[in-house]
Amino acid sequence: MKNRKERWMSAGAAACCLLCLLPSCAKQTKIEEGEDFVYCINGEGTGLFKVVCDISQETPDDGAEAALEKMASPSEDIEYMPAIPENVKVKSLKVEHDIAYIDFNKKYNEIPSIEEKLVRAAVVQTLVRLDGINGVWITVEEENLKNESGKVLGVLNGDDFAESAGSSPSAYEQTTLTLFFANESGDQLVRQQMDVRYNTNVPREKLIVEKLMGGPKKSGAYPTLNPSAALLGVTVKEGTCYVNFDSEFLNSVYDVRPEVAIYSLVNSLLEGTGAGSVQIMVNGEKNASYQETVDLSQPLERDLSWEEEKEEE
Repeated sequence: MKNRKERWMSAGAAACCLLCLLPSCAKQTKIEEGEDFVYCINGEGTGLFKVVCDISQETPDDGAEAALEKMASPSEDIEYMPAIPENVKVKSLKVEHDIAYIDFNKKYNEIPSIEEKLVRAAVVQTLVRLDGINGVWITVEEENLKNESGKVLGVLNGDDFAESAGSSPSAYEQTTLTLFFANESGDQLVRQQMDVRYNTNVPREKLIVEKLMGGPKKSGAYPTLNPSAALLGVTVKEGTCYVNFDSEFLNSVYDVRPEVAIYSLVNSLLEGTGAGSVQIMVNGEKNASYQETVDLSQPLERDLSWEEEKEEE
């Protein structure tokens, strides 16, 4: 039987195989309805492989711990390899606000690039299937995992890999978003309708934040949020939309009142989702203040008092 290294030497074309990751898994395995399973890596090192296992969980943390242990267990089956290499260890694991935060040891950074994409996909796809987990945030020695261009990956979910699988035209839809931007003076909000074509795998709340950060497309409105900020994650839980940015979010690059910037985000999200409040976080922490003016430690509700009144014609 080939060892792990030998298998990966024959996987030079695996990068393109990642594009058909999910369909190939469905063909290679037979999982009975209702059975628990984790994703491992197939014997050729070109895709994921479902492995049946019993994942009993009293809490999301228990389920995540059990799943990761199974994904790291040695395999005597030539059909698959464990998703987590032997020398890669989980240093810490916690589930908070539906996000599983996993910190690996430094050996994770030694995983070859092709293999790492599959490892990451396996971990994320496995954990988001568990009750109470909607996303995964990976760090290595407490440093955020980054992509090839150096951008923090932040919270990952199944949609990140579904998008990579290539989408048919039917996976795209047209919708109209109501977004709040700044007026010319930067002291009030103006609302604009934006028609967008989007991938249906992308959650609506993520679409809203990304389009808001991209700025208005029509005249009469001006951007509010720092476009250099990294959106680390956004999810809706129990009526609250949790939005997580990196620290660049706190640096304003526009001449806009702090309240206008924050409520452009809050009002846009509440206008376009079923949430009733928005909790803004910076690097996963709530104890932040925007421009030393707006307290972000508690969820914020819609505030239309910042909206500019339309002049009567």
